[in-house]
Amino acid sequence: MIGTILNAFTVALGSAIGLLVGGRLPERIQTSVVTGLGLVTLVVGIDNALGTGNIILPLLSVGMGVIVGELLDLDGRLTAFGGWLQARFAPAQAESAPQEGDGRSRFITGFVTASLVFCIGPLTFLGSIQDGMTGDYHLLAIKSVLDGFASLAFASAMGIGVAFSIITILVLQGGLAVLGALAGSFMSEPMITEMTATGGLLLIGLSLILLDLKKPRMANFLPALLIAPLIVAVAGLLGIAIYPL
Repeated sequence: MIGTILNAFTVALGSAIGLLVGGRLPERIQTSVVTGLGLVTLVVGIDNALGTGNIILPLLSVGMGVIVGELLDLDGRLTAFGGWLQARFAPAQAESAPQEGDGRSRFITGFVTASLVFCIGPLTFLGSIQDGMTGDYHLLAIKSVLDGFASLAFASAMGIGVAFSIITILVLQGGLAVLGALAGSFMSEPMITEMTATGGLLLIGLSLILLDLKKPRMANFLPALLIAPLIVAVAGLLGIAIYPL
């Protein structure tokens, strides 16, 4: 859990600095910063997605995963949780900026976007599981530094909601670390590869939000990250070759 705690600390620190700096930056600079992060997220997502050994696997994972996510309404639940956090811990923000796109909406957007960006990707899953299995948190240490700078930029543009993404980090990464400690080394290389590739597709979806091109309900795609390695595992048990010769 050391890596998870370190990650939460760097996000909290980056968010605090971003909130101090953000009020001094013109809106056009804040917008440009988010656009820059969107471009980087897009490149990382494409790079991860192209690592698949068979594009059909991420396709199946995303297709089945989003159906599960839509049925469970994960995006709606995450948004509702963000709204509850805003009402509980930052009510003054909504009162001071009641216009649409400000206040409550800005808080929720910052919380949901940051939560997804910080919790989707190979470093999140591999680093957390490795931390739980062996106590080696060097992957999460790298992720912590990256997330610290990202949270600074996000918080300067999106506000205090970004800081509350540490709750998502603690719950998700902490849960994965516990899972790694209990289950041991159970992820094969193909399972990791296809989970990473599927995560890349989700990062591409997130980049569309950051670039203000489209607003897909990306939280509803999260089950795909669990379905991808599951498909690989089931195919292995059935003796089905998942990679073309």
